Amino acid sequence: MFNSDLPTRADLPTSAQLRRSTRNAALAAGVILITVVLPAEYGIDPTRIGRLLGLTEMGQIKQQLAAEAMADSEAQTATLDTPPQVSEPAAPAAQIDADLLATQVEAAVAAALAARTQAPAVASPDVATALPEASPGRSDELVITLAPGEGAEVKLVMAAGAVASFSWTVDGGVANYDMHADGGGESITYERGRGVPGQEGTLEAAFEGNHGWFWRNRGEQPVTIILRTEGDYTELKRLV
Repeated sequence: MFNSDLPTRADLPTSAQLRRSTRNAALAAGVILITVVLPAEYGIDPTRIGRLLGLTEMGQIKQQLAAEAMADSEAQTATLDTPPQVSEPAAPAAQIDADLLATQVEAAVAAALAARTQAPAVASPDVATALPEASPGRSDELVITLAPGEGAEVKLVMAAGAVASFSWTVDGGVANYDMHADGGGESITYERGRGVPGQEGTLEAAFEGNHGWFWRNRGEQPVTIILRTEGDYTELKRLV
């Protein structure tokens, strides 16, 4: 037994009403796709409404991050596909001893000549010790000029848990920025900002990979970004 009366045929929508509702829904979905989804997800803004709402920049950043993740994945695949290098056989012990003796003699002669002339001795290229690629005390400074509408991306290569201090300023205006990281199939956004004249702080790597900033100049005049970094990272590189 029903608690309410069934609708009559007159109460049901007609075929014309259903077609009109379907047409209106499709039109609304198309408008949302063009004005919201395309700018926010893919950076495509045919109507320029997404730029006014700040959605186009979001989509461009997403596409940039997706391209970086794909490049990292391809690089890791290429590394796995590369056959292991076969080391050359070691030189005989007698030859190694002779080379070592010759190197030591050259170094002693160079030191004696330097002491006689009171000039600093120049180390032989054979015995020079290369500095490590990175140390916890590494520091860098990078200057980037951005034309109106231009973007740039700079990353620090860091191990998981590594810490680096940073400061950057915008000379001649302000910039939009996105501080994020990617690597090993992971990605994270640390912070974002619009129309910022500069920033300083500490960056702690959430995982091993590339950690840094993407800037874009939305002004009408060129600006210069001055980035200073110091801490535990192996490389500072500009990607864009």
